[in-house]
Amino acid sequence: MWDWIVNILFQILAVIQSFAVDWGLSIIILVLIVRLILTPLLLKSTKSTARMQVLQPKLMEIQERYADDPQRMNEEMQKFYSENKFNPFGGCLPLLIQMPILFALFTLLRDLPSYFGGSDVPFSFYNILPDLTATPAGTFAQGITVALPYIIALLLFAVLTLIPQLYSARNQTGAQASTMRTTSVVMAIMMLFIGWGLPAGVLLYYDVSTLWQVVQQVFVTQRVMEKAKAEEEARLANAPIEVDVVRRERKQRPHKKN
Repeated sequence: MWDWIVNILFQILAVIQSFAVDWGLSIIILVLIVRLILTPLLLKSTKSTARMQVLQPKLMEIQERYADDPQRMNEEMQKFYSENKFNPFGGCLPLLIQMPILFALFTLLRDLPSYFGGSDVPFSFYNILPDLTATPAGTFAQGITVALPYIIALLLFAVLTLIPQLYSARNQTGAQASTMRTTSVVMAIMMLFIGWGLPAGVLLYYDVSTLWQVVQQVFVTQRVMEKAKAEEEARLANAPIEVDVVRRERKQRPHKKN
């Protein structure tokens, strides 16, 4: 099942490489194609995230009210999502689509020479990264001079993971913002360990893709989020107020003794 995804990705890269000539440039073009396709989904995801931030106080109120009754809490939250036409997982779709591409690219670059019968085809990025199938760990054994471009790609892999998360933390306050910043730093450190054994082509794909995300986040996503939050706040302000009335049982008056 996985092989057909890898084969399709190879065919796409081969077509791009036929006019781009350079394999690294082909990967960058692939990033641009994927990002352009995902842009509508990303904007929809951004609006979903903005709505989530506005609805969060209401959700916390439900969680506190029914803390002792998990089943009722789940029912009320599902009812709340339905009434507000909100999907809590709507913001994950772009990431879920990109993950198979990254895994397929990792598999492809690991076995790329076999697609050419083991011939000495140069899989480079304009000699900036002489071998896109090589890993930072593998090149480090050949000396710091050889490994330096790969280490720079690895550092970008970690830093560019950190920047979008820190930028998103600006929209949070208090303990939530502190938790997000701490999580971002831990994730960046994890990326260093993960990227140490990744082919340079995967690092290149991720670096360019995340750089696109950062630029898009600064110039496009933030404006979309602010507009979506304003619209959601206005909708909630104009929504009919629901009153949760709990009727008390009427106690019978004591009868007077004769």
